[in-house]
Amino acid sequence: MRRREFISMFTSAAACWPLRVHAQSGEPNGLPTVGLLHSTSFNYFAKFQDSVRQGLSEAGWTDGKNVQIEYRWAEGKPERLPALAADLVSRKVAAIFAVGGSAPARAAKNATSTIPIVFISAADPIKAGLVASLNRPGGNVTGVSLIGSALEAKRLGILNQLVPGASIGALINPNYPDMENERRELKNAGDELKEPIVFANASTPQQIDAAFAGLAEQHVGGLIVAQDIFFNSRSEQITALAARYRLPAIYNQREYPSAGGLISYGPHFADGYRQAGAYVGRVLKGEKPEDLPVQQPTRFETVLNLKAANALDLRIPPTLLATADEVIE
Repeated sequence: MRRREFISMFTSAAACWPLRVHAQSGEPNGLPTVGLLHSTSFNYFAKFQDSVRQGLSEAGWTDGKNVQIEYRWAEGKPERLPALAADLVSRKVAAIFAVGGSAPARAAKNATSTIPIVFISAADPIKAGLVASLNRPGGNVTGVSLIGSALEAKRLGILNQLVPGASIGALINPNYPDMENERRELKNAGDELKEPIVFANASTPQQIDAAFAGLAEQHVGGLIVAQDIFFNSRSEQITALAARYRLPAIYNQREYPSAGGLISYGPHFADGYRQAGAYVGRVLKGEKPEDLPVQQPTRFETVLNLKAANALDLRIPPTLLATADEVIE
């Protein structure tokens, strides 16, 4: 092979390599590497990136200065997670930061019993099989539990203030690990309010469209979008559909009202990512995950979008307006 042909072939192959290919070993350039394993994409993670960096800095770490982060995105395809986790393990990363639901953490846990794993998940980490208990996680896994799926009854109560007496629908992802608990909590809360819940399942963008159409046919007057990383990654689609069908809806995180949705109630997700980033920093310094209790949220927030409320001709109860942590004008 001629030298010019070899250089041309080498350049073409290099163009296909992923970004940050230099960080392929455990400690390239003398820096420890953190493998960040995410179930969706950078587009979803981007809004929390600064919070993670803040947490790392609290523990004395700066990306590109004394630590490097190797990213792996499943792009909404959970079947890719085991291979991505195995790849990070083969590169001997110093820690794995498993983000975007409990599936990345399970994939990482199945891939290694020695590399420290720090997760962020809104599902119950004990029921998801990640830890033995919150205070004593055991093994090589710890993290932050945002307990988002345990707040559905609270969200239903808020929605009932906005549309009292209306039939309520719930958008549920049947593939979400904590789905049965979400469904049970919503059903029980609906029974207490004497408002049976109309459930609609969706696990693809097309099924989300169909679910909204079906709920509209059943004349539901309000909607709870259940906690789920897939739904969170489709916040713009979901809020647009709620507006199209004039359906008052409550969500689990502020990104929905920021995208035009009506109201959200849940933990402060950015603060959870900061907490997790600090845990990653601590395990890099040698602390063992089994000695780090699973953290839970300390901040909860209600975010209300008045523009969306006006478009729906909703009257916001003064007590709800007064207690909202943020009102988007």
